Amino acid sequence: MSSPQVITPVEKLAEAKKQLSFPRIVAICGSTRFMPEMAEADLRETKAGRIVVKPGCDLKSPHELWSDPVEAEALKVRLDELHRSKILLADEVLVVGDYIGDSTRAEIAYARSLGRPVRFTHPEVDPDA
Repeated sequence: MSSPQVITPVEKLAEAKKQLSFPRIVAICGSTRFMPEMAEADLRETKAGRIVVKPGCDLKSPHELWSDPVEAEALKVRLDELHRSKILLADEVLVVGDYIGDSTRAEIAYARSLGRPVRFTHPEVDPDA
């Protein structure tokens, strides 16, 4: 008698999206210096019929929600966690911009560890190319 196959939460999520006939979900990644380019990528991906998730906060731009440095650092940790969840939810990742910093490099590695395809607006910056 064989043991029952264990289905991972990631596999359950993929199956649920398939059963619901979800459009492909794209997680946009990149330095927040490219927020305008991310907005443009969002438009293009949405027009192509994809669901888009992307960074929602630019901590480098002044805002009252992260004006306190201590709170801003704690918020950055939470936002990094949230973005990893967006990558987990996504079917693929689109990296925007011609610069890859440490955070984006970590996001690319995480996406690839999940088996997510990764596209680049500037393929020459692919750390694994």
